[in-house]
Amino acid sequence: MTPEEIMKAVMFFIAVAGAGWGIWWKVEGRVKEVDRKADKAIADLAAHKLHAAETFATKTSQAEQTAQLLRAIEGVGNRIDGVHERLDRLYENPPPRRATRAQ
Repeated sequence: MTPEEIMKAVMFFIAVAGAGWGIWWKVEGRVKEVDRKADKAIADLAAHKLHAAETFATKTSQAEQTAQLLRAIEGVGNRIDGVHERLDRLYENPPPRRATRAQ
């Protein structure tokens, strides 16, 4: 091999290594950027969870909602009982049959 061919081979490997390093540098920058975004998203989610827990999911509000649901269910049960009683009255005293006149 001549010194020119060796120099060309060395320059080729330096170019390939430089291109590889440049690509790796870009990829590493993107990964760090995504890591920062992920850390921010995790912090934002934790803050939102705390806000939601403080605002929406208190024991008092859950007790109030449970009481409202139980009252609604009780109202439906009372209406069903009323319908049941009406049906019982309907069948307890059937209307008298009318006698038809024979012709």
